[in-house]
Amino acid sequence: MNQYIQKGAVIDYTNSTEAAISYGDIVTLGTRIGIAAEDIAVGATGGVEVEGVFELPTITTESFAVGDVIYLDATGKGTKTAGALTVIMGWAIAPKLTAGATALIKIN
Repeated sequence: MNQYIQKGAVIDYTNSTEAAISYGDIVTLGTRIGIAAEDIAVGATGGVEVEGVFELPTITTESFAVGDVIYLDATGKGTKTAGALTVIMGWAIAPKLTAGATALIKIN
């Protein structure tokens, strides 16, 4: 039987890492990301945003066009060059100039 649980814009996330998560941090969720909606101590459960548009850090060697898929690189920044990267940040909702250090990204 199908049962409605929640809207799904914010999900509960248990921090199983070795470091506390701060409000606004990028949280890797398998092949996607979320954004911490609150501070989450190690071993604690807190809210993580999984929908919406966020201004997120990006590499400064690429421009983005609206609709480009953006991947999370090893430094925690967005890039449109997938290569071996498997974590999708989302997609660009506004153009980004090459030198830009952030972009507006709709997370999935």
